[in-house]
Amino acid sequence: MATLSDKTGTAVVEAYLAALDHPRLANVRMLRQHILDVDPAIGESIKWNAPSFHTTEHFATMRLAGKPPLQLIVHLGAKSKQAIPAGAVADPEHLLKWLGPDRACVDFKDTDSVNAMHGPLQAILRQWMAHVR
Repeated sequence: MATLSDKTGTAVVEAYLAALDHPRLANVRMLRQHILDVDPAIGESIKWNAPSFHTTEHFATMRLAGKPPLQLIVHLGAKSKQAIPAGAVADPEHLLKWLGPDRACVDFKDTDSVNAMHGPLQAILRQWMAHVR
């Protein structure tokens, strides 16, 4: 599968995280690993001053400022004119807050929420990625 990724993306993200002063850095690192574990085709980079994840297009970007101080924005890429069809992403735990037809966010309040959402979040991401490949 063709991807945007190369080995330098991981090095850039690791350097970014090494220099990051964030109250929830451990959670950021944990969330990053949960996302990367979804599929070996996932690459990463820094977008909007935060870790961002892609296959053929960017599909998820962390938001590290605001309340709560850690969110994951799932989207269809910057240039997408698509929408996720209603019901196309099963979300039995109601993790997604829809921000528009092509994007949603997941809030992480604390370490327990990052751990508890691990499985359901990965299931959502697998479904979401099917719309960007």
